Amino acid sequence: MSKTPDDEAHIESSRAPLLDHLIELRQRLIWSLLGFISSFVVCYFFAEQIYAFLTHPLAEALEGQPGRRMIFTALYETFFTYLKVAAFGALCISFPIIASQIWMFVAPGLYRSERRAFLPFLVATPVLFTMGAALVYYGLMPVAIRFFLGFESPGGQGSLPIQLEAKVADYLDLIMALIFAFGLSFQLPVLLTLMGRVGLVSSDFLKRNRRYAIVFAFVVAAVLTPPDVLSQVSLAVPLILLYEGSVWSVWLIERRRAEDSKRAESVI
Repeated sequence: MSKTPDDEAHIESSRAPLLDHLIELRQRLIWSLLGFISSFVVCYFFAEQIYAFLTHPLAEALEGQPGRRMIFTALYETFFTYLKVAAFGALCISFPIIASQIWMFVAPGLYRSERRAFLPFLVATPVLFTMGAALVYYGLMPVAIRFFLGFESPGGQGSLPIQLEAKVADYLDLIMALIFAFGLSFQLPVLLTLMGRVGLVSSDFLKRNRRYAIVFAFVVAAVLTPPDVLSQVSLAVPLILLYEGSVWSVWLIERRRAEDSKRAESVI
């Protein structure tokens, strides 16, 4: 079927806005990439200090024990570990830049009310992630390190001593995995509140399924944390509290929506 002149005109009129959006998307990606690369260069310069900060819980647990050390078993291991540290720090530092670029790309396509509704979630995401990371660093890691150090053995006649000699790469992988796992887990209120705003879940639904959420919180904690009860509870309890906060947040959204509907009906 041949295209009519009206069809050709519609295609041409839609092609220009699409091309403009792609050009803008490329610009936002470039600014995000430049922000990450700049942060990476700075973080690599301070990679040793950042890694020392990350290993502070282990150093504190081993304080006063001479001869303690961390080792690397491959010639390139420490170098690549510092690269990972720099990338980790760059991602944290450049996140506001990346988020702002995403916001500036998406915001023009939203209504003013939608922009006002979405902005708090954009602010809450890094705050909640930081809370999860802080819980790992200041709460979980010291407890987990003491738990694992409890398996050391001085040895004796006919047996060899068992002593920790942590590898730099293994320790970094562990703490980075925990920080990202806790940070993502702490996004639960953002996810559930957004789902409540678009009508995928309701506060009544969340209340009815509270017992399943509690079980799921402990399952997640058992998978993500070291195998001791205190560490698992340290993640499960905050997740349950965040779930309860999500119920309250979704309820507030429903209440405001109902009030807006009544106000609109009264005007009509």
